[in-house]
Amino acid sequence: MADAHLPGAGEPAAAQPDALLEAVTLLIPVLLRGVEGLGRAGRYLEPTLLEALAAEVDALGAPLAAALAAFEAQDWPAGLEDFRRCVAESATRALTGIERFAAAPTHAQPLMAAYRALGQHWRALEALYPVAAMLPPVSRFFLNEHARGDAALAARLAESAGIPDRGVMHADNAPDQRGGFSLYVPEHAEPGVPLPLVVALHGGSGHGRGFLWSWLRDARSAGCMLLAPTSLGATWPLMEDDRDAAAIRAMIEAIDARWPIDRARLLLTGMSDGATYSWIAGLAADAPFTHLAPACGTFHPLLLEAAGADRLRGLPVYLVHGVRDWMFPVDVARLARDALTAAGAAVVYREIEDLSHVYPVEENARILDWLIEPRQRPGSGTSFAS
Repeated sequence: MADAHLPGAGEPAAAQPDALLEAVTLLIPVLLRGVEGLGRAGRYLEPTLLEALAAEVDALGAPLAAALAAFEAQDWPAGLEDFRRCVAESATRALTGIERFAAAPTHAQPLMAAYRALGQHWRALEALYPVAAMLPPVSRFFLNEHARGDAALAARLAESAGIPDRGVMHADNAPDQRGGFSLYVPEHAEPGVPLPLVVALHGGSGHGRGFLWSWLRDARSAGCMLLAPTSLGATWPLMEDDRDAAAIRAMIEAIDARWPIDRARLLLTGMSDGATYSWIAGLAADAPFTHLAPACGTFHPLLLEAAGADRLRGLPVYLVHGVRDWMFPVDVARLARDALTAAGAAVVYREIEDLSHVYPVEENARILDWLIEPRQRPGSGTSFAS
């Protein structure tokens, strides 16, 4: 971590006490490995792999605990208090998640305990994100693997640090609130230039504030805005009166009034119940969404009758499902692929061999490439597995 420095004290890094630099240099790499390890556990989580994943995660705990203790033992000056607080909170959240996930196999309900432990993952990311404006290694961490070597992007992000009304924001979306939203506006966005918008819907009993982090790296890398609403109820209205569609549209209009949206690239995506609701809200004849990308949801052909031929003809759809999905069998996705293709939609179908009922974050970069630089002609379709 040769390019680490301690920000915020108004002095060059060389003037900072050696002990503080050593504490930062020790903690940041193991913190990033710990957070990344929790994310990996979430990506591959399924009942048959839980014990092996718990063992992998457990190995991350001791180095992180030792580095955090050394970091907290330092006498931090007042000018570095925000930095200290963000790093310490992130490390504490990550360590809590690691310890709880490692213990999940011994719990009465192992899978549910593992899912609850992973709730610390997004909290660790949220706490750490302000440090991206302070330390280059953390800024790179919040890019996807395709963008981490982009020196020009790194320079733009560094130059844009601290610009008001950019970065991560929340509107009535504390973890105990429903019906609000979290928003990411790229720090390096040019004023007045319309940007693609990704509207990402959480799964059942989820929360937009947490699901935002499933997409943050890729939105930041591609220069897209990202909206993560929270459903008014415990999940999206799949069978009852729908109040969420109007709320989401109001969010979109409020964002557009402040940060212009590229109306030709307005993506609706979601996971599980969020994916199912993406069909319901996204196929409506008057829906504002230009592209749909549901992941690991369910589907009923009657939705196509409600959509109408005009809405379906040439509609770009990127459909993702896992072969190992234990909640919604992959046959459901194959049915959706065939029905949508027959109705004239432009379907890209991704069937992922090692994916269970979890969100496939590795698909985000492909989805954004498809959204921003489409290679599909209306009416054509692509189907492939990985």
